[in-house]
Parts: sequence; C-alpha cells; structure tokens
Amino acid sequence: MSEQIILKTSYGVALADASVPCVITQWHGFANAKEFIALQGAALAYFEQHSTPAKPWGWVGDVRHMGAIPEQAQHWLQNDFNPRAIAAGLRVVNVVVAENIFGKIATQRYAQETSTKAAELGVYYYSSMEEAKAGIQLELQAR
Repeated sequence: MSEQIILKTSYGVALADASVPCVITQWHGFANAKEFIALQGAALAYFEQHSTPAKPWGWVGDVRHMGAIPEQAQHWLQNDFNPRAIAAGLRVVNVVVAENIFGKIATQRYAQETSTKAAELGVYYYSSMEEAKAGIQLELQAR
C-alpha cells in the first residue's frame, strides 16, 4: 500500500497517496467539530504543501462510516477549507458514499453548499475507494 499516514485518530485518519496523487480523509464515526476540523485541517495543510500547478493533487473523502458533521464544522468547510483548498489548486472532491443516513445527509449538504458558494470546486460520488482514486487520476490527466 502506498498510503502515508498524515494523522490517525479514533474517529478517522488522514492519508496521502502519492501514486494517485491525492489526500484521503477516511472517517470511522462521529467527530465533534473540533475533532473534525483538526483531521480535515491536517489533511488540508498536507495538500497545500504538496499540490502544485505542475503536479496537482486530488482529494478523496471516504465517508462510508462517518456520522453527522456538526454545524460549526460545516461552516468551517465552506468558509475556511474550501477557499484554502481552491487556492491550493483543488478542483474536485471525490466522495466514497456514506453507508448511514447521517453521513449521507452531511455530504449532500456539503456538496449543495459548495456548488452554490464555490462553483469551481466539484463534488462527485463513488461507491468504492478504487473508483474514487481512478476518478481523481482521470480528472488530473484532463487538466
């Protein structure tokens, strides 16, 4: 496996896969707002350090086991995460679909708000990690 751990917690892990290349946030359950922002923020800092115009990276959110996203974290995603990620070159977030209703609602809300506020950032859904990574590779090749 070519994935490198950026940050590992009980509620999720942030990974980097330079072979794709992409950052992966993989959620294992509910994270409170502080925990959510810490994990997503660590992954974003890594993305900002490694994605360049000459060698752009993608992003996979594996939310199969994620719980709800607290309101404060949803606000942070739209007002901090998205602008910083876009400035660093992110154009697509590929999501591995949640298996529970809380994760589905949370990611649908993120996608809807992102399409309204950050049109240059697309959110796409996949049924597996392999498909999501392949989607990133296709998107990066098309640039």
